[in-house]
Amino acid sequence: QVQLVESGGGLVQPGGSLRLSCAASGNIFRLYAMGWYRQAPGNQRDLVATVTRDGRTNYVDSVKGRFTISRDNAKNTVTLQMNSLKPEDTAVYYCNAQVSQTPTATTLAYWGQGTQVTVSS
Repeated sequence: QVQLVESGGGLVQPGGSLRLSCAASGNIFRLYAMGWYRQAPGNQRDLVATVTRDGRTNYVDSVKGRFTISRDNAKNTVTLQMNSLKPEDTAVYYCNAQVSQTPTATTLAYWGQGTQVTVSS
């Protein structure tokens, strides 16, 4: 099995910063794309940012210029640096990873348990 454990959420004032981290562990042969999604109450889970194994990034328009995603392939971690936070960024943030557990296995998607980010004065 594969586990994704997130950390770094919390309460921050508008304009502030938070850093989310996610560590993958377990039966991992290779991690492919990793990313962050978020879900606000009453909404669907939406993409925030992704990063490929070779470092190519993709962001939803609403966070471009404010959020930065990065990864450490040696440590199986992905990080989301969030700056200039706005109240509309409030949501539960989920880590996602595309994982193969053997050289020939199908790649499967795994999710973390989620971490709450609240932006409020």
